[in-house]
Formats: sequence, structure tokens, C-alpha cells
Amino acid sequence: MAIDALPPLRDVIARHDLRARKSLGQNFLLDLNLTAKIARQAGDLTGHDVLEIGPGPGGLTRGLLAEGARRVVALEKDDRCLPALAEVAAAYPGQLHVENADALAFDAGAHLNGPVKVVANLPYNVGTELLIRWLTPQAWPPFWDSLTLMFQREVAQRIVAAPGDKHYGRLAILANWRCDTALAMAIPPEAFTPAPKVHSAVVHITARAEPKYPARQKTLERVVAAAFNQRRKMLRSSLKKIHPAPEGILQDAGIAPTARAEEISIEGFCALARALDAG
Repeated sequence: MAIDALPPLRDVIARHDLRARKSLGQNFLLDLNLTAKIARQAGDLTGHDVLEIGPGPGGLTRGLLAEGARRVVALEKDDRCLPALAEVAAAYPGQLHVENADALAFDAGAHLNGPVKVVANLPYNVGTELLIRWLTPQAWPPFWDSLTLMFQREVAQRIVAAPGDKHYGRLAILANWRCDTALAMAIPPEAFTPAPKVHSAVVHITARAEPKYPARQKTLERVVAAAFNQRRKMLRSSLKKIHPAPEGILQDAGIAPTARAEEISIEGFCALARALDAG
């Protein structure tokens, strides 16, 4: 079932000779019903500006516009894709703004009007870095209300992991300290052209107005990094890099010195951060 009057993506790719480039982390989704389904994972898009990273030939872009996005700002580093995106812009007058830009070097917030949702099939080679930037802005709440992002399945599992899970680590704490996270849907390799060697998953992240537990961001990041850089060691050992006598701050935070990082909840890490600042 067509979602708009534009040609099928396979025809668009053939006409513009858009072979996916591994160097750019590109894997194209050609099923427009699937891209519209991904767009729906972001919730109601009406009245929202949407930031998309790496639209490629415009499959997810078309899904976002068909689902009612007020305006889509799409950042595409590969200038080969610009003619195809221009055709999408012509079909949705005034609703699509395309920037030929590297997302890592572009101030997207300056080009968006709130409320803002970020929805993207992120290029594999920059996805995690972009996510960390969005999760750790200088001021909170951030410029976005929610992030609906596709990652390799293993990265997605790291984002939503709970204490005790083998995937639990720094990324889960950064994501879940000030946000609510959920796995939205799984995407098999055969949905892409070319098919990657890994499975993918869409994660939905909603920003909270305030953190779940009080802590200073920089201190929390230091504590978490020290703990997980030596995750097999007990905390009384792994935290020596940031405090000469870690057993004291562990006691103040109500955490056993023999505990390991993967056992500690976000609330526990925040308590550690506060104890470190107080000491």
C-alpha cells in the first residue's frame, strides 16, 4: 500500500544510482510501510518539528511526513541523495528542509521550533556518539521531547538494560537517569539494502522534566566511567581512580564495598555521586 504519490524507493534508488556506502554507515530501508511504522513509534507527530539524521533516499522521511509531521529537518552528509530528497520536498511543500551537513558538526537545535522529536535510522558509525550528545547537553530539559532511533540490536539492548543485565553499563545509566526508555520494535537484516550482518532495533526515549534522582551530571559521569572501566572489579578497587579512600563514600551511599558496577542501580550511582561531591 502506497503512503504517498511518490515512486517506490527501489525505483528512486535505481534512477539516482544510490548505492549504499559502507564508509557512511548506510543501509537503506525500502519498505515504505515499514518506514511509516517506524515513524509511528514516535507518537503523534502533528504540531512537531522532527529532526532526522541520514535520510538517504528519503524512506523514513516520507513516513514522517505521511504521518503528519509539521516539519522535518533532515541532515544528509551524502550529496548524492540530495536530488531524491528534493523530490520529496517538492511533494510536501514547505514541510521538508534538507541540510547537506554532518550531524556531528551541525547545530540542529537552531533550525528547529519546539516541540521537537528526533526520529532517525542512524548511520551505524555515528549513532552512539550522537545519542550520548543528546543525552548530555549542558542544560536540561534538552531541545528534544523524544528520540526514536534505530540502532544495532546490541546497542539498543545497552540503552534499555537494567542492573544485573549483561548489557547494563554507562549507556543505560545516561539514558535512564533523565529519560524513560523502551524497545519499540525489532528490524531484521533482510529489511535493509544491503542487508547488514546484524539485527537492528528501534528504541524510544522520552525526556523527563527532572532527573529521577538528584546528582551532579559531571560527577555522575565520572563515577559511572570509573566503575564500568573495571566492571569485573569490586567498587572499592575500581573507584580508587577518582577517590583515595572509596570505602568511605561507598558507606555514605549505602553500598557494599564488595559490590560490582553491574549490580548498582541508577539510584545507587546517584547516591555515590552525591557522596563524592560531599566528601
